[in-house]
This record gives sequence, structure tokens and C-alpha cells, in this order.
Amino acid sequence: MFAQTISPVDVTRLPAPSSTPTLTDPVSQSCTASQFHEEAYAYWCEQIGEEPRNHRKQWEFCYIAQALSLAGVLTPGRSGLGFGVGTEPLGALFAARGAKIVGTDLEPEQARTDGWIDTHQHSSGKEGMNERGICPAHRFDRNVSFRFVDMNHIPQDIGEFDFCWSACAFEHLGSIRNGHDFIINTAKLLKPGGIGVHTTELNCSSNNETLSSGSTVIFRKRDFQAMIADLTRMGLKVTVNWDLGDQPLDYHIDLPPYSHDNHLKMQLDRWVSTSFGLVIRRPF
Repeated sequence: MFAQTISPVDVTRLPAPSSTPTLTDPVSQSCTASQFHEEAYAYWCEQIGEEPRNHRKQWEFCYIAQALSLAGVLTPGRSGLGFGVGTEPLGALFAARGAKIVGTDLEPEQARTDGWIDTHQHSSGKEGMNERGICPAHRFDRNVSFRFVDMNHIPQDIGEFDFCWSACAFEHLGSIRNGHDFIINTAKLLKPGGIGVHTTELNCSSNNETLSSGSTVIFRKRDFQAMIADLTRMGLKVTVNWDLGDQPLDYHIDLPPYSHDNHLKMQLDRWVSTSFGLVIRRPF
């Protein structure tokens, strides 16, 4: 009742490479059905205390964790910065593995105005980052700190990190331009050899018209290409796989009210959107 299918012609409007994206070797890529069947997906779901399901938000957590793990930064002596962490499980997961984590979120008054508190997607302190008890309390207290940060105005004194991440956050910064600037500004915070991993919305149905301003925006392929061009000029490395998948679930569009499962692509306003991840590396 609340879903429809999209034809292959529509959903593959963005050019596809010769291979579909995988969690085994993640690059900048979309959420696709085949990734849900990989061993890495089941592994990271277990680590965050969730049963695997076909849902793009869960994929975002697994994708970020896998990319950072393969980069070797989830270890003692490494430092990570999370943006818009809310009550997501990633900060606690990374701290449990020994990394020193700084979690950030909007200050409470602004978060309340924007509706994040009412939907339980905001953290007013670091305690909210370990709601699931993923990290032992003594290790969490030792490895995690927290500060309020507006992602549109990152403080100059925040420091440099071995890695940074955000899960479906920078599409809520007010405009395509603000999201672009956020990615560029966070890349500047990476130490040599550092890695940034961020997930957001990709417009699957148009590379022209989109939601370009407001509480949620949808980035087009060309918007990501503009980000990548600026990152490349800064000396950073980004590898992209534009493939959107070719399994039946990749052609399924979830309509409001959205489902708890089989939710990879969704109707958002007039467009079809899915989760897209960016992996940004600063060479040594």
C-alpha cells in the first residue's frame, strides 16, 4: 500500500560502473540491496545491538563503522570527532575499541526549535551516546567527551583528528551550499593519513531539480562532484561508485508513512532518495 516500484531506466539515470558497491571494500557509494547480505553487515549490526533489517539508516551505521575499521583508526591512540551524534551508537562503539572520541550536537535550545529533541534525535551530553551500553562505563568515561557544535559554524579550536564522521546529518544544514561547506570544513580537521566518513541523501531521480534549501535537502550527483572537485584541489582523495543496485529491492520505493523494513529508497517530496556515503582520505 505504501510502496511502489521504479523502472530500471529511472533508477539508473546515474551512470553505473562495472561492479556494484560492497561493504567489503567501501568507497563513496550508495546503499544497495546486495550489501545487506554481506558478512560485514551482520557483524556491525551485532556490534551495535540490532537485528539486521533492510533499512538504509541501519546501513549508514554499518557503512561508517566498516570504512573506519578498515582504515585502522578504531584503535587506542586514535582520535575521532562525531557530528550531530544524537543518541546514535557509533561514538560508544568506537570508544569501546579504544579511540578517543569527541561527540558533538546542537545546543539544546536550537535543537528544540528544530524538532530534534521531540524526535529523540538529540544528545544534551555524552551520556546519551551510550544509551545502549555498548561501551563499558569506565572506558566510556575515559574515552569520550562532548561539546555543543553548530555544524554550520565549527569552532576553530576544535582541533585535528584521525577521523571524523556524521550519519545523515549534513542534509539538515539549510542548503546544498551549507552541506558542501561542511564537508570541506571537516576535511580540514583531518590529520595526515586521516579519514572522514559521512552519509546523507542522494537524489536518484534527477541530476537537475532537487530540494536545495530548507530543513532537509537532497544532494544530486553534480553536488557530490562539486564537493569532490574541491576536496581534490585540497589534496584529498575520494573514490566513487555511482551504481544504485540491480536487485528487486533496489527498484522499490518506500512511501510515507515509511516502513521499518525494505527501506532503501524513499519518496521525499517529488524525488526518490537513498543514503549515500562519502569516504574522504587525507594522504600522509
